[in-house]
Amino acid sequence: MSTHSKAAEKFIADKERTAWHNQALWFVREKRDRMARSVPEWEALREAAARTKIHTVTHLAHYLEMFERNATANGIHVHWAKDAQEHNEIVYGILKEHGVRHLVKSKSMLAEECGLSPYLEERGIEAVESDLGERIMQLMHRPPSHIVLPAIHVKRQEVGELFEREIGTEHGNSDPTYLTHAARGHLRDKFLHADAAMTGVNFAVASSGAFVVCTNEGNADMGTSFPKLHIAIMGLEKVIPDYDALAIYHRLLARSATGQHSTTYTTHYKRPVEGQEMHIVIVDNGRSRILGNPVHRNMLKCLRCGACMNTCPVYRRSGGYSYSYFIPGPLGINLGMLADPKQYSGNVSACSLCMSCSNVCPAKIDLGEQIYSWRQELDSLGLANPVKKGIVKVLNTALRSPGMFHFCIKAGRLGEKIAPHGLLYCGANAWGRDRELPEFTSRTFEQIWKEELSSSAPAGQGKSEESGK
Repeated sequence: MSTHSKAAEKFIADKERTAWHNQALWFVREKRDRMARSVPEWEALREAAARTKIHTVTHLAHYLEMFERNATANGIHVHWAKDAQEHNEIVYGILKEHGVRHLVKSKSMLAEECGLSPYLEERGIEAVESDLGERIMQLMHRPPSHIVLPAIHVKRQEVGELFEREIGTEHGNSDPTYLTHAARGHLRDKFLHADAAMTGVNFAVASSGAFVVCTNEGNADMGTSFPKLHIAIMGLEKVIPDYDALAIYHRLLARSATGQHSTTYTTHYKRPVEGQEMHIVIVDNGRSRILGNPVHRNMLKCLRCGACMNTCPVYRRSGGYSYSYFIPGPLGINLGMLADPKQYSGNVSACSLCMSCSNVCPAKIDLGEQIYSWRQELDSLGLANPVKKGIVKVLNTALRSPGMFHFCIKAGRLGEKIAPHGLLYCGANAWGRDRELPEFTSRTFEQIWKEELSSSAPAGQGKSEESGK
């Protein structure tokens, strides 16, 4: 069994939660579909987004230099980090210089990628997540299970119990409105007394040196309103050429992510306000290496909308924590393999190759096709499952010989009838743990085909042809 399938067993053991999780994510996927159908030029937008992204990532040096030049002219301090360690050191250095002890953060998967919060907390800096879903996960001491809906797997009753324990809400009260107001009251103090604010970056506009942050809760705006220090962090692939490109991505992002026309808050940060200091840290952390891989370069086109997770039948039914990489679903499978194939190859099996992820991706990333490509590379990487390799060898032998093929069919039909149930469904048959083998048909396809040919042939033709052989 792969690492994913082993971890998924824990999630699917609760069948009610599995069904609920599947339904919740499919609801979001259906909202995305309604939004897509409401825009006649949807596919043209996807094509434009794909072309613009691949143009940008293949001209990264040009656009990153343009962004740095314009951002610096706007009064923003620009930093470059080659990896996660350097990113964390830069951020900590800025915070230490300003004597920061309390940092309020809006959601950023880059911060998760770099392990920023634990790094800062080890050095005496409180890093509070201000996105409600992220704050719930932080209070639970768990990472997010989804990149856009981080607490989608948590039921409101569990949130009620968590808030009762952590922030003193009423016992047994899990009303969503009440819990939302309680969370706002809890976070208000964090906003008012934060020494610094941190945001991610959805888009960095090279032509203006501005960066754009999209949220539905306004937490990024509230976080940056009071502190005198604002630090933004971004992967270098977040740069886009101009506002024409931004218009394309803005129309696609929310519709693909949550099924909205637009995010509730789309904030443009171009320069620090009077009395404020603004920094942006541009991070590589393996992205240049991905750029040099022609088979998997398309991963740099990703908008981090999460649509591939919402549609994935495996993710919906196995949960985000069944994946060993910090990003789950089809996106995480590919990014994990690009980061460390040996460590994350156990996720490659978590795919039915239905290609739904490729179909919904707003930037037209060939996610499913890339997963298939990784499967073909497992053997050359020395990561192929030896049991599966053995099965393939046996099947190869059987299928190459018509006589052996027909013998196996007869043997399988006989085995189904006489073999004990415990032998057919032993521990080696992982497929049969939750399923019964289908009953063998009395006739093979080949037999049916020959009979149909014989019955449809003109009188005497079938026999004369057979006798002539």
